[in-house]
Amino acid sequence: MPHVLILGGTAEARRLAELLTADADETAGTRLPALRVTNSLAGRVSTPRLPPGEVRVGGFGGAEGLAAWLGEHQVDVLIDATHPFADTISFHAARAAAAAHVPLLALRRPGWVPVDGDDWHEAGSLEEAAALLPSLGRRVFLTTGRLGLAAFAVAALDELWFLVRSVDAPEPPHPARMEVLLDRGPFTLDGEDGKPGERELLRRHRIDVVVTKDSGGPATAPKLTAAREAGLPVVVVRRPAVPEGVRVVDSPEQALHWLLTSRHP
Repeated sequence: MPHVLILGGTAEARRLAELLTADADETAGTRLPALRVTNSLAGRVSTPRLPPGEVRVGGFGGAEGLAAWLGEHQVDVLIDATHPFADTISFHAARAAAAAHVPLLALRRPGWVPVDGDDWHEAGSLEEAAALLPSLGRRVFLTTGRLGLAAFAVAALDELWFLVRSVDAPEPPHPARMEVLLDRGPFTLDGEDGKPGERELLRRHRIDVVVTKDSGGPATAPKLTAAREAGLPVVVVRRPAVPEGVRVVDSPEQALHWLLTSRHP
């Protein structure tokens, strides 16, 4: 039975696992071969949403460890469906797949594109994003997650106030003046199930600048619409490039098509 390893932790990875463990591809009407599907989660979130199939949690020990795992577990295809900003594991995956002679596919949701009315300020890193803030606002909605907050824990930003949204509570170092909002997407403009929407969050906390990574996808995009409606500047951190030479698709359905039409597995 061919073995597919999905490096996951994203909605796209879960959807792909669902497709690969289903009896058939309903869109194409093509019956899938029997597959062994293993999902690998980094373990950075305390209560992850588990996908169907086998699940392992934790790192591999770098590219060499991943290459060894591919061989030991007889993996036929490796699919990197990690977060667009999980560049370390993506480069490890590229090196490991080459070393183990295992086909590699990267699944990346499309990035966001500005529209009329957006006031976007691009940054190449979290540090660049932090440096832009003093000239843009004083009350910051920081939606880059709990990792990387050290970039905003600098003396030049001590006068700024931050609303930090993340799934799990952040650890120091973090901004000196900060309120933490523990929440998990998807998010909406007007809220639901008793949870405030993005419009209300911006109004309630008197936000005057938003910081986000270009994660793409609909789950966290409403904050961009809310910021546009309010006329707020948005600092957008550009996503890192996919390792050179790695084939990329932008949806689980395209990944499934690649599996069905290629010789792998």
